[in-house]
Amino acid sequence: MNYKLYFSVFLFIISFNVVSAQTEFSSDELFQQARKAAFDQKDYSKAIGLSKLALVKSPDYSDIRIFLGRVYTWSDKVDSARTEFSKVLSKHPDNDDASFAFGSLEYWNNNSSKALQLVQGGLKYHPKSKDLLLLKAKVLNDLHRFSEANAILDTLIKADPGNSDAHALAGRVRDNASLNKIGVTYDYIYFDKEFKDPWQLASIEYSRQTGIGSVIGRINYANRFNSTGLQYEVDAYPHISKTFYAYVSGGYSGNVGVFPKYRSGFSLYANLPASFEAEAGFRYLYFTSSTWIYTASVGKYLGSFWFNFRTYLTPSNSSISQSYTLHARYYTGGADDYLSLGIGTGISPDDPRNIILLNGGNNYKLHSDNISAALYHSFKRLNVFFITGSLDNQEYQFQTRGNQLDIGAGYLRRF
Repeated sequence: MNYKLYFSVFLFIISFNVVSAQTEFSSDELFQQARKAAFDQKDYSKAIGLSKLALVKSPDYSDIRIFLGRVYTWSDKVDSARTEFSKVLSKHPDNDDASFAFGSLEYWNNNSSKALQLVQGGLKYHPKSKDLLLLKAKVLNDLHRFSEANAILDTLIKADPGNSDAHALAGRVRDNASLNKIGVTYDYIYFDKEFKDPWQLASIEYSRQTGIGSVIGRINYANRFNSTGLQYEVDAYPHISKTFYAYVSGGYSGNVGVFPKYRSGFSLYANLPASFEAEAGFRYLYFTSSTWIYTASVGKYLGSFWFNFRTYLTPSNSSISQSYTLHARYYTGGADDYLSLGIGTGISPDDPRNIILLNGGNNYKLHSDNISAALYHSFKRLNVFFITGSLDNQEYQFQTRGNQLDIGAGYLRRF
């Protein structure tokens, strides 16, 4: 076989294809092919090659060069991406797409100081750019300049109440903006059949923002079954990365029957694209025996709304008890101003009102349906008042149901 001949023919075909591409297709057509390769085929190498061919024809075509920088970013070719973005901004410092793409690159590569410079440069020419303002808020949050980030988000949400990404970020930044928070709550629970006497619950908590995330200490009081008791809890929300954070919780009570003796929990949260959030974890309860409960949830910001669907799964012998809850919030203003509605089935181990009904390991098999509502309203930004209400139709004995009505109120103070 004449390998030299085959090799020469192979080189000729490649050269012919390249020349043909340059001759037959315009830069716009090559740009469209590159986009299709990147978005539809997920072939970043092909997208890079086509973008380079397009830039041979039109070296000053900013949209193509920015796209090439983005594809380099997605391919983890960070230095090449920086080169392309820098070329655009050197000739067109007012290009907001380049400022946003370059700033996003630096933000996700843990260089928030550089990202802030790039975003500030873009905002000088486009002070009302929603994308640049949101990115600036993310960067400032990462730099622990929480008050500035919070001010930007307040302005952004007022100008664009349906901005899902701004709402998603605002809650996290609002907690970070105030190093300290105290809160008190009170609930009054009435039963029409199951129990003769109403229950009363109250709690006081103190939250402190630390370098790794918020830490909360809480004391709960309850009057149930004509007995009173106290429970002591510590919750923490450690930051892991820009995408992940966790929930870690533990509690103890010496008044078993009013509270579980021990309770603990862990969840891993992921902030996903398109304003989604996912969670998976477990809860542990110990009265006189151990109960393990597994949970998962998915949340989504959609305009001024937030939706969350959660399930609790409790293995027992050969069966698994299932609980489902759907919550929706409608934000009327900032992160602390919203109306909440919820419907669900089963008993939640995260609900201090009914957690005691999980005692004994059998009650969780009984059916329960519930509906709830809450209204949160902030006053002078640092004060938050809220009222809550819920109605549970609880099967407290086999095929015997009763109603449970809960009315609550609370106050939070940030400082």
